[in-house]
Amino acid sequence: MEILNSLGEGFLACLTLTNMLACIFGVIVGTLTGILPGLGSTSAMALLLPLSFGMDPTTALIMLAGIYYGSMYGGSTTSILVNVPGESSSVMTCLDGYQMAKRGRGGAALAISATGSFIAGTIGIILLTMFAPPISQAALAFGPPEYLAISLLGLIIMVLLSGSLSKGFMMMLLGVVIGTIGLDPLTGVNRFTLGVGELSRGIDFVLVAMGVFGLGEVISMLNEGKREIQMEKVRMRDLYPTREEVRRSVPPILRGSVLGFLCGLIPGPAAVISTFLSYAVEKKCSRHPEEFGHGAVEGVAGPEAANNAASSAAMVPLLSLGLPFAPPAAILLSGFLVHGITPGPSLITEHPAVFWGLVASMYIGNVLLLVINLPFVGVLASLLKTPKEYLVPLIIAITFVGALATNNSIFDVGVLILFGFVGFALREADYPPAPLAIGIILGPTIEQGLIQGLIMGDGNPAYFFMRPVSGIILTAAILLLIITLCKRFAETRNERKAA
Repeated sequence: MEILNSLGEGFLACLTLTNMLACIFGVIVGTLTGILPGLGSTSAMALLLPLSFGMDPTTALIMLAGIYYGSMYGGSTTSILVNVPGESSSVMTCLDGYQMAKRGRGGAALAISATGSFIAGTIGIILLTMFAPPISQAALAFGPPEYLAISLLGLIIMVLLSGSLSKGFMMMLLGVVIGTIGLDPLTGVNRFTLGVGELSRGIDFVLVAMGVFGLGEVISMLNEGKREIQMEKVRMRDLYPTREEVRRSVPPILRGSVLGFLCGLIPGPAAVISTFLSYAVEKKCSRHPEEFGHGAVEGVAGPEAANNAASSAAMVPLLSLGLPFAPPAAILLSGFLVHGITPGPSLITEHPAVFWGLVASMYIGNVLLLVINLPFVGVLASLLKTPKEYLVPLIIAITFVGALATNNSIFDVGVLILFGFVGFALREADYPPAPLAIGIILGPTIEQGLIQGLIMGDGNPAYFFMRPVSGIILTAAILLLIITLCKRFAETRNERKAA
């Protein structure tokens, strides 16, 4: 009852005109940030942080938080419509969302994405309200060995989902190598830079994602010559999901919400990890796994729910312990400190209006995002009717602007073009691009976890198995790989016998 009373006071504080305008401004900026590749929620929050200096602390934090979770909504839009992930957490949405769009179900995919994001965000906020302190204490048990174990498990799952083990494994290794380009985190020595100074900072994942998924698709379109893109016309009744699509989406949304919240409590790229874990779970649970990668609605609903729940979960360690487990949460921590507020166990007692006002704004913000996104599904879906001679320049413009927004560097545009041709080559050779993207994201996390874990264990690799959590996860990953390899070997042997 005390929590409900405090939450009610938070709603009263949030529903003032100033705070409501801040919330609306934040979620709209966040949505636009998610739609535009290259900028990202972290960059947008950092750019607007000085704007919050003269604001009331509650108002400023409501605006910054709105940008954070608003970007999770917007990231799916370009992923579904033009196969360009607006956020790294939207890569998995490309796999089935874009295929749905090509079949004339782009409006349905957008509606399911918005609804799933709303439900997952609401579930995440409820869990944040009720269980923040105890859950965040448990999350502190995770260290570098656990980050390594979870990342390796994620990579193995991604390879197993890719269809061909050999091709998926090659793409994963290539992604890990690309992810390690730049300065060595231990020695500070340049690696794989070929003497190019701009590569010292590494290759930004956003450039790879836009090149492989977006620009690679454009080159494939141009390679088709005069043939039109095989997209069905979008009819009015197809703008929203059918009863069957809704029925198939509900369980993935619920599972993705819980899985995403648990992943969000772990430091690192939790939103990204949660999406492909959710995708793997849904493919395993589905009665039609063959549809995944060809427009399965579960492949949109689950990952989109997971990344939004993860963004809510990232607030748990920030508010209750003052620990930012994600880059946007670190910017939000800066917003707290700028206004003389230190997040932690005493935040609720010393600044109850700030804490409960921020939590209440997340409830309101989720409703606003649903209200903002659903009515425009038809407008966004109508982009699919754009003729190829207009659609191709539009995609090129989006990717080039995104590349320039990343580091304001012409060199990044060259990297984008290079990976555009890489994406085209992968399509032509039938190599899965998703393991490449995930390898780039998780490669640095694996390297850092390995180095720090070996230091903690005095160079003994067995130390990773001595720690209970990392040992269980690594054992599960190894067993999963062995079982899959044995199954594939048995299937191959049976096929040879039958032949």
